[in-house]
Amino acid sequence: MALSRAWATSSYSNSDGDNCVQVRRAGLAGVQVRDSKDPDGPVLTFTAAQWHAFTTAIKNGDMCDPGCGS
Repeated sequence: MALSRAWATSSYSNSDGDNCVQVRRAGLAGVQVRDSKDPDGPVLTFTAAQWHAFTTAIKNGDMCDPGCGS
């Protein structure tokens, strides 16, 4: 997912809106993440390096519970 300054919902979020995460580029701060069900709630901010490490770990299966993806 290419990130912009506008909030974007993950294509992996379910369609009924119960499990949606939104992300956006946050200028020099890196990346911000929020729960779409609570747009005025807390926002997590990650540096570019932290976001890269997180997404790389997911892509490599390092954040997967036993049996996921099977």
